[in-house]
Amino acid sequence: MEAADDGGGAVGRPQQQQQQGLGKMVTGIIRVAVFWYFISKFIGPKRPPPNQPTQQISNLFHKGETLDMWLYLSEQEKFNDFGSERALVWHETNIPYAVWNAASTRTLSFSYYPSEDVKNNGSVFAHVYFARSGYPPDSRDPEYQPLAAFGWTHPVVTYLKKSKNDKRKSLLGNSEDSIDDKKTSEEFKDDQVDEKDVPVEFISYWKPNITINLVDDFSRYPQNAAPPNIAPYLNIEPSTGNYYPTIFFNDFWLLRDKLIAINETVNELPLNLEVSPISMTKWQLFLQIDQSFQIHRSYGSMLEGEADELKRVFLEGNPYLLVVTMVVSVLHSIFDFLAFKNDIQFWNKNKSMEGLSAKSVVVNFFCQLIVFLYLLDNETSWMILASSGIGCCIEFWKIGKAMHIEFDRSGMIPKLKFRDRDSYAKNKTKEYDDLAMKYLTYVLLFLAVCFSIYSLKYERHKSWYSWILSSLTSCVYMFGFIMMCPQLFINYKLKSVAHLPWRQMTYKFLNTIIDDLFAFVIKMPMLHRLSVFRDDVIFLIYIYQRWMYPVDKKRVNEFGFGGEDDQSSGDKKQLIEQHQQEEEEKKTN
Repeated sequence: MEAADDGGGAVGRPQQQQQQGLGKMVTGIIRVAVFWYFISKFIGPKRPPPNQPTQQISNLFHKGETLDMWLYLSEQEKFNDFGSERALVWHETNIPYAVWNAASTRTLSFSYYPSEDVKNNGSVFAHVYFARSGYPPDSRDPEYQPLAAFGWTHPVVTYLKKSKNDKRKSLLGNSEDSIDDKKTSEEFKDDQVDEKDVPVEFISYWKPNITINLVDDFSRYPQNAAPPNIAPYLNIEPSTGNYYPTIFFNDFWLLRDKLIAINETVNELPLNLEVSPISMTKWQLFLQIDQSFQIHRSYGSMLEGEADELKRVFLEGNPYLLVVTMVVSVLHSIFDFLAFKNDIQFWNKNKSMEGLSAKSVVVNFFCQLIVFLYLLDNETSWMILASSGIGCCIEFWKIGKAMHIEFDRSGMIPKLKFRDRDSYAKNKTKEYDDLAMKYLTYVLLFLAVCFSIYSLKYERHKSWYSWILSSLTSCVYMFGFIMMCPQLFINYKLKSVAHLPWRQMTYKFLNTIIDDLFAFVIKMPMLHRLSVFRDDVIFLIYIYQRWMYPVDKKRVNEFGFGGEDDQSSGDKKQLIEQHQQEEEEKKTN
């Protein structure tokens, strides 16, 4: 997958978002397909009472019957010029219907020369007709039999929205491509003036591959009560009520980047044709997946182009590796949920900030807020925005658990006032936290300034605000792991890890291992692939500290208590006081 660098230039930012995207999309597709299956079963047409006879409809053709095929290309949607040799581009005979052998698959490749109308957003349609061998498809032919011929029409030219102009520009205006930046800036200004008045512009694209599938379906359906997922595709013969073989133009694997834009300079277009059978199960699977893509796009959980990226993974990826990736993605989601659950549980029950870095909690909130503002500036889907916004609220809630938040109403405008908790301020935790954050601030500030200067000089941005957001977001993604270092320093000084939420950290460590696996599965730059292992180093240091400083049950645990769970609250208070006295003795020594 390609990483989009919208004004940031950080290769790690999009890849970290895409690592989880594949598994979530596959899980969503399977969920929608299963849901639609049960809906079609339970909410489908009701069966008539048992005593009422039902009339069944069936396929007019039999398995193994030989068919002749004609394919015409026309600029008109309705076609009846069967005698035109120019319109007829493909003719095959004796194709066995629903027989799985080499004779049932035929292919043809040739070049199509578009007319001036087609070059100027005109349409081209493929009209395919099948008939029993020896019968004509033309209804005006004396030998024509209505029950022996059938056909379908499919557009070869599709229309897609024109891509928006790149609104980014060089803010300094002195780069080598300043001329292009001026043109982009002028186009951007024109778009700002006219985009509300001018309708959306569409561009015509040529489909270079057309796959015609005859569905292997000989089911008998109740008349006027076919399953809702099949009924729209049945071609019913009016006199008998039975249906012709279903013709399916299979565009499932035709990706958008394979389409060819049509304009006045295009004089020749390739066209690869194929006719072959398709099983009922495979046909329904394609329909269900396409429908799930449409549902996800309508809900905003899938952006344009993500469906093609998912299909590309199945086309180009190793099937065994894909299965492993799907399983690992499910595990990643489970561990994410468990880590989130234990993180909320820890901060909800925590009564002491002794040994915990309060400043790291505050910095994590600002990091989450920066990412949220960046996503908002880049027109991200609302589901991702909602997830990031909820994360911001949770991080702010954690500040309230780590510090005292008060409203200062002394001035004209009420202000939030933050005050350290006594368990944090009255021991060495605050001193060590301030010391670690002091030096860490110097490092992060230096890295942020250097990266911002680089981004300003070599990258394009929509505005100064976008440059600030993209630079800060890139620093969060690239150097965010450094924010775990103050806690390591506090652990080292206190010689204790009893205050840490180890359940949550265990689940996060398991997710880090899964991210390492994704680093080898997903295509990404080597630098980002190496950067994935940076979190492993931090967690390995945590594990080493866990081994060096074994947890004593008499120490204060992660919920602010000490001792065994069955001890009384008075005993717990005595253990806390005893622990504080031990710490004071260490400080005096």
